[in-house]
Amino acid sequence: MRIIIVGSEMTPFVKTGGLADVIGALSRELAALGHEVVTFLPLYRALKDKVAAAQCVSNNIRVPLGGRSMVGAIYELQLAERQRVVFVRQDELFDRAGLYGEANRDYVDNAARYLFFSKAVVASIPALRFVPDVLHAHDWQAAFVPLWWSRMLAPAWRLRTVFTIHNLAYQGLFPREQFELTNLPADYFGVKGLEFHGQINLLKAGILYSDALTAVSQHYAEEIQTKEYGCGLEGLLKSYRNRLHGVLNGADYTAWNPRTDRHIAANYDNHSLANKVTCKRALLETLKLPVERAWAPVIGMVSRIVEQKGCDLVAAAVPQIVMMGASLAILGAGDPKLEKQLRKLAERYPTRLGLKLGFDEALAHQIEAGADMFLMPSRFEPCGLNQMYSLRYGTVPIVRATGGLADTVEPYNPGTQTGNGFSFDDCTPEAMLAAVARALETYRQRQHWVRVIQNAMACDFSWRKSAQQYLGLYQMT
Repeated sequence: MRIIIVGSEMTPFVKTGGLADVIGALSRELAALGHEVVTFLPLYRALKDKVAAAQCVSNNIRVPLGGRSMVGAIYELQLAERQRVVFVRQDELFDRAGLYGEANRDYVDNAARYLFFSKAVVASIPALRFVPDVLHAHDWQAAFVPLWWSRMLAPAWRLRTVFTIHNLAYQGLFPREQFELTNLPADYFGVKGLEFHGQINLLKAGILYSDALTAVSQHYAEEIQTKEYGCGLEGLLKSYRNRLHGVLNGADYTAWNPRTDRHIAANYDNHSLANKVTCKRALLETLKLPVERAWAPVIGMVSRIVEQKGCDLVAAAVPQIVMMGASLAILGAGDPKLEKQLRKLAERYPTRLGLKLGFDEALAHQIEAGADMFLMPSRFEPCGLNQMYSLRYGTVPIVRATGGLADTVEPYNPGTQTGNGFSFDDCTPEAMLAAVARALETYRQRQHWVRVIQNAMACDFSWRKSAQQYLGLYQMT
């Protein structure tokens, strides 16, 4: 099968969030399964040194953008035998310091930037000596691709289109005045088109004009059809529910594996859990918590410090968690008010709360390996990756049952000894503390704790499984 993947970021080239991990891993796994994969990215300034070896395929990719005809170029880089990346170059639009904006402000011409990118992708395909079977676009930045394909090439060139929603909260909303940049007839700006409360909604293009839709977990695919999680598009998504599928993102076990992790004090697997204790002692030492308390449970958290991730619940519950006998290891950055709360709590409990504000890749791995439990009380979580990492590291997840967290964490049942973690439903400190209490009670029962760890480490959320699910969807679309 010949597959085109389109997105705005991709590891190992450029990353601001999980989208890059998904596109990088999915492209790699599809190629490893024997399929030919071409991935399109904008050629940002930050990429130019990284892709110096890329070959120019065409320097005359011309597309309309409102009243202008803009010219771009495409550069191709071979990553593996069946995997190529094609970079769309247009320096006026993409040769900038940031990807989407600077100084915490979006670029005012982001509609123009990603409409050009989407149109250029479609215009570039005939130049690639590559007849695709599937075109798979991701998030609002690439959502216009299926629509433009349907207008420009679909009548003469049949292929299947798939669109993935990674986070419905980001929809690519722009003023009505910028609709002319689409070069679409006026009737496309309506409730049944790209209009959304008087604005342009680029995400709607992907929803309306793709053969199949996916969300990044089955639970999230169901949630976004409700008013609570639908961000105003729940009615549209419900009407397209027969096209909407949940495909769970995978975990990158080449980077997150306690057997091989170079960041942790001792490597281990489910047959050598004594080495996990070594990792725990090293973590306590790193965070300046008393190593002599290595017998007591440590709850880890690596997260953006924002309310969406439930960090306000954690801040409210720290005194009770300490009273229950646990310590906490928290890494992250975000909302200054929540950061200040956590700093004060760390000063109040200097021997029980280890806090590092900012991001530290090595420490993130060390918390996964050294903590006994991992806390993710998210208000919503389309997929989530840290709970998957935690399962592989035998660090038992405590999660709010939402999105991908609900799909990956099964509450432990002492009677049947099944399940791989603990969960709660209500988004309150009390509900979270009840789940923490269940986890701590299980921790004190050695036989059950070893069983839940073994269950967790036996889980397989590899990208190979996710890629095979996407292939099944490509074939049935």
